[in-house]
Amino acid sequence: MTTYLLAEVTGADLAAARMQMALSLGWHIVIACFGVGMPAITLIAEWRGHRTGDVRYQLLARRWARAMGVLFAVGAVSGTILSFEMGLLWPGLMGVYGQVIGLPFSMEGIAFFIEAIFLGIYLYAWDRLRPVPHLLSGVPIMIAGVASAFFVVTANAWMQQPTGFDEVNGRIVAVNPWAAMFNPATPTQTVHMILAAFMVAGFGMAGVHAVALLRRPGDRYHRLGLLLPFTVAAIVAPVQVVVGDWSAHFVAQNQPVKLAAMEGVFRTARGVPLSVGGVAVDGEMRYALEIPYGLSLLAHWNPNAEITGLNQTPPADRPPVNVIHWAFQIMVGVGFALVALGAWLAVGWKRRRDLPRSPWFLRATAVSGVAAVLALEAGWTVTEVGRQPWTVYGVLRTSDAVNPAPGLVYGFVLVSVVYVALTVATVYVLRRLARAVPVPLAPQERDVSGYKVI
Repeated sequence: MTTYLLAEVTGADLAAARMQMALSLGWHIVIACFGVGMPAITLIAEWRGHRTGDVRYQLLARRWARAMGVLFAVGAVSGTILSFEMGLLWPGLMGVYGQVIGLPFSMEGIAFFIEAIFLGIYLYAWDRLRPVPHLLSGVPIMIAGVASAFFVVTANAWMQQPTGFDEVNGRIVAVNPWAAMFNPATPTQTVHMILAAFMVAGFGMAGVHAVALLRRPGDRYHRLGLLLPFTVAAIVAPVQVVVGDWSAHFVAQNQPVKLAAMEGVFRTARGVPLSVGGVAVDGEMRYALEIPYGLSLLAHWNPNAEITGLNQTPPADRPPVNVIHWAFQIMVGVGFALVALGAWLAVGWKRRRDLPRSPWFLRATAVSGVAAVLALEAGWTVTEVGRQPWTVYGVLRTSDAVNPAPGLVYGFVLVSVVYVALTVATVYVLRRLARAVPVPLAPQERDVSGYKVI
């Protein structure tokens, strides 16, 4: 019977469970990024409005806050789906190790409720509270959003570096949830994710206003709407490069198989070159541009350092090389492109105290949000697919964690339909918000903007 069930879940149902989880996580993580980065950017806009008296900042803050409300609602839906999927699709994980990693999920739930409460206050008390109390009511939203990301990512970090328990005769004993939550992978993964969230939110928000500026050049409202979130993301981007290097060093030390797949290293060697591009064919990288000694130098700060190859790992324990290699290449390439885009603004600002005049800057900014999302998804592909075939690295195989019940394919189809509907509804509502026309002020109330906050 056990053999039969294992045969079932290693076929179509296992693939369906993995695709469903990938779809749910890939969709939810984008929404979650706005929940992490958008509150801080919105609060900065509101603060700037009070400090400068420019009503455009207030208008931006109100509209961004409304968008936050929409994204929070759909994020709650996708987050609920994920919570059910963890138990329904992966009982081998949650049923056995839930006592080990339950703490961060509980803490994330508390952060979620705090965020929901104060988001309601922030949205509906705009005209009922004085400026300072209203601004302060948004601070818990910002803190809770970052905390939610931190707690959830600690659970994933534990799956990369499982700690906080002992296993004796197949039983989990000596459980230490705090040690599990603050596992060795927690610092790098949480910082990397939170910074990525600010990049996705910042470049995504700036991209909307870049499109508007391409249509209406010189509009100060959209100029401010681009500058503020873009500046936040541009500051974060080079920091993310440093953190990414930190993460790569951690992977090199603790997950050498993942590093070998990321760089297409099939044989253990010293002085290994860094491969740019290329395709893995028949156990070797082809068509790649190789930088001599580059990988050994970047991974261990030693050009002659040894890099463990995939030949040290049984074929059944190797992740898919081409998927991980190209996901890593995309993440790094897009990351550096976004750093360059931020430098472009810095140079233009230093020269003219204004946006670069070239329309190509606005075009690049218009797609920067999509590019940041692409880098985010590519990074998570490296993290998650690079761990395969393990759900808990070195401890629990994915094929042993999945639900052995038949029919998981139907669940994947149903969830796909739900996410298509969610995507259409979310895009429709956000486009309506973006296209809304500001309400003109009465002549006696009008300032230089000519608009009032709605």
